[in-house]
Amino acid sequence: MDDKWNAFMNDHLNIQQTESGPLKGLSFGVKDVFEIKDYRSSAGNPDWFQSHQASKRHAPVINQLLERGACLKGTTHTDELMYSLNGENFHYGTPVNPRASDRIPGGSSSGSAVAVSAGVVDFALGTDTGGSIRVPSSYCGIYGFRPTHGLVDSTGVIPLAKSFDTVGWMTRDPNLLLAVGEVLIDKGPNDMEGFSTLFFENEAWSYLDNQTKGSYLRKIEVLKENYSAQYVNIAKGGLSKWAELFRNNQGIEIWDEHGDWIKRVNPAFGPGIAERFQWASTLNREHLSEYEEERELIKDQLSELLNKNGLLVLPTTPGEAPKRNLSVEKMEQYRSKTMKLTCIAGLSGFPQVTIPLIKENGIPIGLSFIANHHSDLKLLQWVQRLTNQLVKIGDTP
Repeated sequence: MDDKWNAFMNDHLNIQQTESGPLKGLSFGVKDVFEIKDYRSSAGNPDWFQSHQASKRHAPVINQLLERGACLKGTTHTDELMYSLNGENFHYGTPVNPRASDRIPGGSSSGSAVAVSAGVVDFALGTDTGGSIRVPSSYCGIYGFRPTHGLVDSTGVIPLAKSFDTVGWMTRDPNLLLAVGEVLIDKGPNDMEGFSTLFFENEAWSYLDNQTKGSYLRKIEVLKENYSAQYVNIAKGGLSKWAELFRNNQGIEIWDEHGDWIKRVNPAFGPGIAERFQWASTLNREHLSEYEEERELIKDQLSELLNKNGLLVLPTTPGEAPKRNLSVEKMEQYRSKTMKLTCIAGLSGFPQVTIPLIKENGIPIGLSFIANHHSDLKLLQWVQRLTNQLVKIGDTP
């Protein structure tokens, strides 16, 4: 492959186990955190690469795709140890956003998003802990899906914070987004009842500037014509409080996961990443049970709101992708604002899908829908129907 987008760590793989299955003839890439037999993952950091051995087997999720006919073409770039939402890697460079080359691609599944957006592969796997599939999907103008926590097998995937980590995927169209989901998700009971109520989160929509809000209006009006719409405030004390809960809970888990390795190896981290790990090392683990109790309350509250037929509707990010090479301070400010949106699915463990929209200036933005837990296939089927509806009225996302 011609990797002019700097999407890949290794673009010379050609792994295929079978010619049969619903994904026959389709190619995919995987974030460089998945086990691949006889291959060493970098997790976006040279010291991680040097201090770990090659894998003895494929991660189960890769086997599932190979066994249904897909071909693995390469491993894609990630932010260091998946601890960022920007897609800028100090060691390996920044993948080029195909939809806005002067802007960041988003991370940490940056290479996967870029490879899909550029059309180099048909779909790609990533991981999403704090927004690492949803954010780059929004910035690169593609579909991205974060499943219910624990629903898709994460065995053989380098963890960041296990109670938040999910394996998800990205595509250029909703039909393939669903097809991949039908391979990776056990169908379970068939809930034929569709979604009927859309809940628009007031605070989430208040983060947008007027121009960006205007880019969403037509889609929102189409939705309101076909569904009951309600405006709600889901977070007592505001989404800032939820984002702080997420940040602290995640930080404790991250240091539990990687602290010993960091102290033993003393790895070289790029700007922003080093400071983040240093901050995580200062957190008090005694608060973890308190944080977990708060998360359960949030999950119960959202589950009661959404029930079987509700969807939470919100912008995927506060706006379009930031420009490349901004200061660490400015990027941290934008990351903090983004986390107020992405923490909702993270704290609840609920599935979230982002679909691509385009602003008047041609820059992509994302529109997200969150469903109740274990409504994953139902949500993907709904998005497929919604997109077909928008195509018929000449309002494609």
